[in-house]
Amino acid sequence: MEKFVIFTDGGSRNNPGPAGAGAVIYDADGRTLKEVSKFLGEQTNNWAEYEAVILALAELKKLVPEKKRRNISVEIKMDSELIVNQLTNKYQIKQESLFPQYIKVHNIQVKDFPRVTFTHIPREKNKKADKLVNKAIDSTQL
Repeated sequence: MEKFVIFTDGGSRNNPGPAGAGAVIYDADGRTLKEVSKFLGEQTNNWAEYEAVILALAELKKLVPEKKRRNISVEIKMDSELIVNQLTNKYQIKQESLFPQYIKVHNIQVKDFPRVTFTHIPREKNKKADKLVNKAIDSTQL
């Protein structure tokens, strides 16, 4: 089974504030397939974390033909323990604004990528995705 590993990060300055999302997609051999970042406007940090996952899966859809999507394994690594625990259904979602984000991720999983796992990693192991978040936010700061 083909495997992809994705590092995602989302962040906002002043929470809420200018926010960005970043993701790095690797193949099973650790080769970088795609780096992506996006400015998200005024958002909370947690909302941006979800948006980074959504952005990453949207990019993965561009890389993997539709016929193969349901048969691949995807590991998403992120440094937000809260979001990992919400996406793995260990924690309830108490922040109302996050529920639509959770549903978006869930729907992508059901439709395209049913073999997704979420792993919490320390911040220092997520530097590339973090750099993409800052790049997205900085690109709009004049």
